[in-house]
Amino acid sequence: MIRLKFLIELSYDIAPAGCDFIFSIHAAMTQQQTVVEESLFISQNLRPNLYTDPGTDTRLLRLTAFGGPLTVRYEATVDLDHATAQPQQLGEVPVANLPGSVLPYLYPSRYCQSDRLHRLAVKEFGHLWQGYTRVQAIRDWVANRITFTSNSSDGNTTAVDTLVAEVGVCRDFAHLMIALCRAVNIPARFATGIDYGADPALGPTDFHAYVEVYLAGRWYMFDPSGTAIPMGFVRFCTGRDAADSAFATLFGGVSGAAPVIQIEAVPNALGVLVVPHHVPYALSTDGQWV
Repeated sequence: MIRLKFLIELSYDIAPAGCDFIFSIHAAMTQQQTVVEESLFISQNLRPNLYTDPGTDTRLLRLTAFGGPLTVRYEATVDLDHATAQPQQLGEVPVANLPGSVLPYLYPSRYCQSDRLHRLAVKEFGHLWQGYTRVQAIRDWVANRITFTSNSSDGNTTAVDTLVAEVGVCRDFAHLMIALCRAVNIPARFATGIDYGADPALGPTDFHAYVEVYLAGRWYMFDPSGTAIPMGFVRFCTGRDAADSAFATLFGGVSGAAPVIQIEAVPNALGVLVVPHHVPYALSTDGQWV
């Protein structure tokens, strides 16, 4: 079992009229991801409203802040007890057998225009065995064609834009992989975590976007950008794409500084330090779906 300890600090300067916030910075609580301890500090005297989405396990923190400075700091220790499987054991689930709650992740969405990429996806991946190895082939295809380049995209960049530009950041890699998966009827969703294990040359520790794909009744993790270590992903939020999964959504006049994020592996309950590393098998922090 892996135990990770992390801190997220967000700082804002809010206009006098105030601002409503929706944050997604709390670690999700799932069958494979346990929050051992956590704390929340808010510099203003506010009453936080914490809501858990029953469909995705995403925990949303809602605040109505006053004008002036605001600091939100969340710290947690999380245990990851990954569900694992050998790739050859994981087949795709026929559309007719998918749970209703999974169906939205088959459809085109704002940043993942799978309908526009259908012909390309069928040409490149339609002939492959329908299972984990096909998803891995899509992941590798994206990783080999797109170059990670900081500040190369913005909030309007879509999967098609990334395919044309051939550059992007982690969210762009994720959007393109998701769109290609959906284009061949594989449910795929956008997930956010922390870029544990990323090369320091890429900059300070930051939020990280990756992909979860529904195979054999469970959501499995993939990292098309290849910049981090999936075994070290603490899941915060999942959605159709980045429009559903921002770490902070603001409603009002506000300016903010870059997030401060720290994460480290610490000894688990048995006193054993397990450091996340790359593995050749499938990983999931999600429970099995019936």
